Parts: sequence; C-alpha cells; structure tokens
Amino acid sequence: MLTVKILGSGCSNCRKLEAVAREAATEAGIEAEFVKVTDMQAIMAYDLLSTPGLVINEKLVASGRIPNKADVQQWLQTAV
Repeated sequence: MLTVKILGSGCSNCRKLEAVAREAATEAGIEAEFVKVTDMQAIMAYDLLSTPGLVINEKLVASGRIPNKADVQQWLQTAV
C-alpha cells in the first residue's frame, strides 16, 4: 500500500490537495494511506520551499501548488 502525505498547516490549499490526491487514488483504483503532516519540523525534513506539499512513498512530488488529478494519478501509478 502506498503512503501519501499532505504537508502543510491545514490551510484551504492543503485540504484541496488532499481532496485531489484522494480522488486520483480512488479513480485509479490505487489503495493508499493518507497522512496529514502539520508539524513544521517534519515538513522541513522534506526540503520543500512552500506548502502545500505532496509526498508519495517518502518522495516529494509537488510543493507550493495543487497539481491536477492526472499528474497525481501518474505519480501514484509510478510509485505502485
């Protein structure tokens, strides 16, 4: 099972990113565990410049923006 982490303070963009990622996984038929990371020290460990950040299996794939669903699906399928 994949682990998908949403990095950020819990702002509206973080929630949007989580919604897009969950939808992408569901539509692709990929089972994933979603984890919200709000601790700033834990977020900084991923070397991202701005939130929200998207991490799939410990690999930072997007930061500072909300990627589209097609991109997220591609990243998920690559990680499977």
